[in-house]
Amino acid sequence: MSENNASMARSVSWKQGMFIALGVPLLILPSLGDVSSLVWGCCIFVWTVSVLQGFVQNLAYGEMVTILPNATGLPGCAQTVFKSETKTNGFDKGKLLGAFSAWCYWFAWCPVVVIFTMMIGDYLVQMFDLAFEGWTAVGFYMVVGIVIVTLMLVLGARGLEGGAKVSTILALLSLIPIIVILLGALAKGMFSFDVIASEWTRPEFCWSAQDVVLILGCFALGQWSACAWETAAVYGPEYKDPGKDVPKALFGCGIICLIMYFFVSTVVYGSLGHDAITDAGTATLKPIAEFVFGDIGSYIALFFLIVAMVLIIQTGFLGSSRSLNSIAEEGNLPAWFAAKNKHGMPLNAMIFVSAFNLVLLLILEASSWVFELSTTSMTVLTASAIGYCIANGIALAAYVKTKRDPRFANIERPFKAPRGWTGVITVMVIIQFFVWLPSLVYWSYYLSSDGGLETGITAYIAIIIAVIILAAYVPIWFLVQKKAE
Repeated sequence: MSENNASMARSVSWKQGMFIALGVPLLILPSLGDVSSLVWGCCIFVWTVSVLQGFVQNLAYGEMVTILPNATGLPGCAQTVFKSETKTNGFDKGKLLGAFSAWCYWFAWCPVVVIFTMMIGDYLVQMFDLAFEGWTAVGFYMVVGIVIVTLMLVLGARGLEGGAKVSTILALLSLIPIIVILLGALAKGMFSFDVIASEWTRPEFCWSAQDVVLILGCFALGQWSACAWETAAVYGPEYKDPGKDVPKALFGCGIICLIMYFFVSTVVYGSLGHDAITDAGTATLKPIAEFVFGDIGSYIALFFLIVAMVLIIQTGFLGSSRSLNSIAEEGNLPAWFAAKNKHGMPLNAMIFVSAFNLVLLLILEASSWVFELSTTSMTVLTASAIGYCIANGIALAAYVKTKRDPRFANIERPFKAPRGWTGVITVMVIIQFFVWLPSLVYWSYYLSSDGGLETGITAYIAIIIAVIILAAYVPIWFLVQKKAE
């Protein structure tokens, strides 16, 4: 069998798939400060409800992935469901819809690499009091990025089974430091419920239309991290028994995420409060680690936290690479992306993901340090969250289609969502497109423009990045289809 046609081996257990996705609790860290700056202590409610939203959606995803076991998670399912059963004259609009969903999902996960690379750089700068500016700062972050993507390529190219074994160790190492740091805050009296009670909402909060839209925007942003444990389903073609392994991996990870998101948001906010969280920026756990362990102890704790960030980078790296591979195998991207190495891994897609993130890292850091634009990891996170809204909306619509389209009526369903779930998911489709998405766009504008006080490109930069990258796929798709004729 050629490398281009090599299939992914069914060698992964549900525990290994769950551990690969267990970096998801760390996704709360980059956006914790920005969400709390708008909703203050109410961020605890936002994060907890967002994880519960994940259970609603993932019941549907778990069923859909198991009836289409050869599809690569959400991207593969959307493409399989929406493409026409028979060849049509001209372009297949359903095929484009499924492919666009997969592209949006890819963009939702791919920037995880650059987001946490920048966070690792931020932690290193604060830990060692590094005073970088201008191109020196850009060079520092680029070195960090090159080291990380090289590590991801080496680990990923060996195959998911070996990577999953490494991830099992990394998952345990990732959960331990964050739990120890926050338990230390509880033990040493840093945490106080009074802080949460007195700062539950910002002083000027009055349930105005703008306040409501901003809260809805926080939910839309929150789902990017709190619902992201559906990534355990991405490895559907590689599970030993997809019908049993997918739901076990999904909901095992979901329960852990529910506990961790409530625990992290509660203890962090109750220990620091609004002002201290804002001052800490993305390095939210650094002041807590210093208070609990002192300078030397905090270095050790933060080192293991950086190891944890490497795990979530691996989750995003593997997930986004498989998304590109799935798009190419369906004939929606050039065949180059479908190539696999002797281990059945999408190496070319991995190389593209590495290059894309390094270019994005260079643009963000150069814009911030050299051109003095307000670009941070939150800029690209917000842009990718827009992609996640669209991907979720289309993928959930694909689930509804599998319940109503005669093509899928007689397919065996090893795992079934509760009765009446089609109606629930129909409502979620409407929420994704008509509530979360517009609220997130306004949320991005409001935060980037400092509440509307600033104008110019900075106020729209996250939206511009999202529109350019997502819209760029449409002409690419048409070119690929024309070449295939």
